[in-house]
Amino acid sequence: MSVLTRDEAQTRAQLLDVHRYTIELDLTTGDETFTSHTVIRFSARTDHEVTDTFVELKPAELRSATLDGHPLDPGSLDGNRLPLKNLAPGDHELRVDARMRYSRTGEGMHRFTDPADGETYVYTQLFMDDVQRVFAAFDQPDLKAVFDLTVKAPEGWTVLANGITEHTGDGVWKAATTPLISTYLVAVAAGPWHSVRTEHHGLPFGIHCRRSLAPHLDADADELLDVTRQCFDRYHEKFTEPYPFDSYDQAFVPEFNAGAMENPGLVTFRDEFVFRSAVTDTERQTRAMVIAHEMAHMWFGDLVTLRWWDDIWLNESFAEYMGYQTTAEATRFTDTWTDFGVVRKAWGYDADQRPSTHPVAPDAVPDTASALLNFDGISYAKGASALRQLVAWLGEKDFLAGINIHFERHRFANATLADFIDSLAAATDRDVHAWAEAWLRTTGVDTLTPTVGGTNGSRTLTVERAGSRPHRISVGLYDQDLTDEGRLTLRERIEVDVPQTAPQPLGKKPALLLLNDGDLTYAKIRFDADSAATVRTALSGLPDPLTRAVVWNALRDAVRDGELPPAAYLEAARAHLPHETDLALVQGVLGFACGQIADRYVTPEQRPAALATLSSLCRDLIRRTEDGDHPGLRLIAVRHFVDVAAHPETIAAWLADGTVPGGPELDADLRWRVLARLAVLGATDEAAIAAELDRDPSATGREGAARCRAALPDPAAKAAAWDAMFAGDDLSNYLFTATAQGFWQPEQAELVRPYVARFYADAVAVAERRGPAIADAAGRWAFPVHAVDEEALRLGKACLTDGEPIPALRRKLVDQLDDLERALRVRTVSAG
Repeated sequence: MSVLTRDEAQTRAQLLDVHRYTIELDLTTGDETFTSHTVIRFSARTDHEVTDTFVELKPAELRSATLDGHPLDPGSLDGNRLPLKNLAPGDHELRVDARMRYSRTGEGMHRFTDPADGETYVYTQLFMDDVQRVFAAFDQPDLKAVFDLTVKAPEGWTVLANGITEHTGDGVWKAATTPLISTYLVAVAAGPWHSVRTEHHGLPFGIHCRRSLAPHLDADADELLDVTRQCFDRYHEKFTEPYPFDSYDQAFVPEFNAGAMENPGLVTFRDEFVFRSAVTDTERQTRAMVIAHEMAHMWFGDLVTLRWWDDIWLNESFAEYMGYQTTAEATRFTDTWTDFGVVRKAWGYDADQRPSTHPVAPDAVPDTASALLNFDGISYAKGASALRQLVAWLGEKDFLAGINIHFERHRFANATLADFIDSLAAATDRDVHAWAEAWLRTTGVDTLTPTVGGTNGSRTLTVERAGSRPHRISVGLYDQDLTDEGRLTLRERIEVDVPQTAPQPLGKKPALLLLNDGDLTYAKIRFDADSAATVRTALSGLPDPLTRAVVWNALRDAVRDGELPPAAYLEAARAHLPHETDLALVQGVLGFACGQIADRYVTPEQRPAALATLSSLCRDLIRRTEDGDHPGLRLIAVRHFVDVAAHPETIAAWLADGTVPGGPELDADLRWRVLARLAVLGATDEAAIAAELDRDPSATGREGAARCRAALPDPAAKAAAWDAMFAGDDLSNYLFTATAQGFWQPEQAELVRPYVARFYADAVAVAERRGPAIADAAGRWAFPVHAVDEEALRLGKACLTDGEPIPALRRKLVDQLDDLERALRVRTVSAG
């Protein structure tokens, strides 16, 4: 199959105008394939005498194709390209009739049968170039068209699409004609959905899920719809351009690869957001943010769409920024930026320090395969951080004015970075072009380090910058509370522009001087010696959770950079998390401590002590929450206590009793979590896993069973799991991921050591066979992440040099191997 290059897309856009697609899909033809009939009306530009081009599709069978009534040879299909030759200037009509395959990998038209009740659902994910798996298209974002869609579905199904759908009889559903949209944004979701419908400002709103999840959707329907309405209203206060589509449906779909997808009028979400077990308020906040993020895309991405994939940031950075900002402004979840600071920003920092880093807005992305790799922490988290810094520098009024100019200029069309910067420039006197060059065209993370000079009473601050970007930051000056040495009080925040023109007066030296207090820029920060000492004793005494997030991020960065021993981070967590009240911070710190420090950064000899420290910390948190006033905090502590359990007795008793003493009761997700840890420890067996699956025969239960079976410390279990992932192609994307998550365990290093060498050839082969989604899962979840040694590094580098992994897998391997090298460096510090 050929990937579309930037040059090819530009050439085709100069040759063609695409006007209308008329698409008929028949979903009643069997379990493996569906019928796709497409009519494309387009015109060739009059400034070219004769034009040759191509249309893309990936059929199981191309039955027929006609151009202006003349048949085309189906045998001329070359991979995914059907040639269209000798196009004269003027109007043309292409008709394509094909049989297309359903997907089990979340790409194209994904088909899923719910094990809970046997009901079947299908939905599309057409992002990047997967529209070709569903219908023939001129598949590039700047050839927008209107779409007429008709779907024939089995009896009892409901069909959702970009526009309002109507059942015309005999299982046939017709969707309202769309406005001009890009091919990758067309959407269909069909099945016996459970739906909750309402109306807001005259527009139909709906939320939809599988029937087996109906009670859980109904339980949260008020919250989901309230957040949707609140964000919708807030965007209409920010934007002068009204919501551009005829309805707003949100479908929670099974085995979805991403968090969500911004299809106009039909946003699809992974259905883990329909909570079937207990969750924390931070997890509800994350769901609200994703709702806000996807709604922002209705303007950023759908109304105004990137011209080519080098401007991914125009979609994702804006939606990321608007998602967090609007959730904080419009909903009850007002602390979203703390969660961003401790979770998303770390994602960006990590990505930006790897060899695969790239600018937020790269100069040129050569093809669609390369573009797919840039949907990462840089395009999302770093881009959103850059925008947050832009707002701090520009002011929100001018920022929003520039955005609204951009919408007005490019509505239902396409735009580039240059277009957006010109729109911003029209709203401000500041040099936004220079800002864009410094922030959007460069790579890497700046590091800001304070130097305190002068004498007491007339101290000064100089901020040293390792990097190149300008920063406007707040510097927090904190003094020790005279009545409580564990508490810090804010003396003042001062605004500093970096690079400075002169040292900043401070007056008396504070106990803690914190750069980037408020987290308005994107940079690693360091402490002066006295501030570092204060952090060790009084971190939990800082009054604001966002301030504490900045400090915890600085400690995290110092560990990763080899400047702080991992044990010192664990000591800080042990000392301060028992006093923490913000759930996002507790979850973020424990996540890093368990997943990175205990599992990778300490040596095998040090790991038991690290697990003991974390287990003791979680016990403290569980004891602290016995009064029932902090259920979210208690849930986080219980989850992590399970994850770090070195001995099975306590958690096995919880599972047998069905509850943690004093609560919570073990719901389905907690039961699978406990059973998975017992499997790792060799304290359960296949019979117990099968019994638990009988108890919970849902899709999530099936994934839990796959994870547990792969985690058993038994050679036969490991061989079966490996063969399921790499020898066969039957696992869906979710079951592949669950199996991979169970397979590699630090406690089982010797048992799985032979598979480290096998991984590379097998991953290359399965990625080649099954495509980018499975390649991503293999590189992300099936990588031998706990094999932190020089031999594993050598094997990986040899694969990159001598093997031929497809781009999606190569990118994952590059990142994983860089993380492996970092872990080896950190272990050197840890051992010292």
